Amino acid sequence: MKKFRLLPVVLIVMALLVSACGNNDKGANSNNAATGDAGSNNGKADATATATLESVKASGKLRIGTEGTYAPFTYHDAAGKLTGFDVDIATEVSKRLGVQPEFIETQWDGIFAGLNSKRFDTVFNEVSITDERKQKYDFSDPYIVSKAVLIVSEDNTDIKKFADLKGKKAGQSLTSNLTQIAKSNGAEIVATDGFNQAIDLLTSKRVDATVNDGLSYLDLKKQKPDAPIKKVDESSDASHSAAVFNKGSEDLIKEVNKALSDMKADGTYLKISEKYFGADVSK
Repeated sequence: MKKFRLLPVVLIVMALLVSACGNNDKGANSNNAATGDAGSNNGKADATATATLESVKASGKLRIGTEGTYAPFTYHDAAGKLTGFDVDIATEVSKRLGVQPEFIETQWDGIFAGLNSKRFDTVFNEVSITDERKQKYDFSDPYIVSKAVLIVSEDNTDIKKFADLKGKKAGQSLTSNLTQIAKSNGAEIVATDGFNQAIDLLTSKRVDATVNDGLSYLDLKKQKPDAPIKKVDESSDASHSAAVFNKGSEDLIKEVNKALSDMKADGTYLKISEKYFGADVSK
């Protein structure tokens, strides 16, 4: 009886394996198609290919990877709606490209994997431009300038500067460039999903500090002025953030840059920036 019962299972497993192999082949062929063989897909956008201006126009949407948990850049408001500075910027860029934005939420530590696997056409999530990332990805023109800050509990008197992190626990997203600042100053890294969890760990005294984005800190204190945390140090180097794309999206990036430039010229960018920060954060 076991043999008869196992046979259908074996057939199902074999069918799934064949199906999986087919998807892999499709992905490989699609990447080739993205270099110019658009006709092989009957004019439809291929979700597994590197995004180009043509493929985005054909699909009628720009697939955007974002966290949804990183206020004020990308988060959910009291009604549960995805909003934030990066969300508004990406929405306006999509509008000027003539397509609809499709936001795909994922945790920060998986956001580049999502871009690699072509789940997104781009990422709008206050991603800093670094030399290491530029080796693998292309960036739009920067649209955010910010500095890293050192945040501790309001009653902490031991940590006053980045160098005081040596031997202390810092709550950090593992793949964030801000984590490198904590590491380089000798901190023991405690992994977090993002800014909010880092602050939760800090206020519950499970970490001693977090190195995080200065604009996020300002927004948190604006929303929760009584939050028991304080900024004790600030990096002298400014970080420039931009939208991220896989290599091969040059024509799409060119149009995104034009949209960003036009938004700054007609005042749309400043209006969005002041909505979230009360200032122009492009400088």
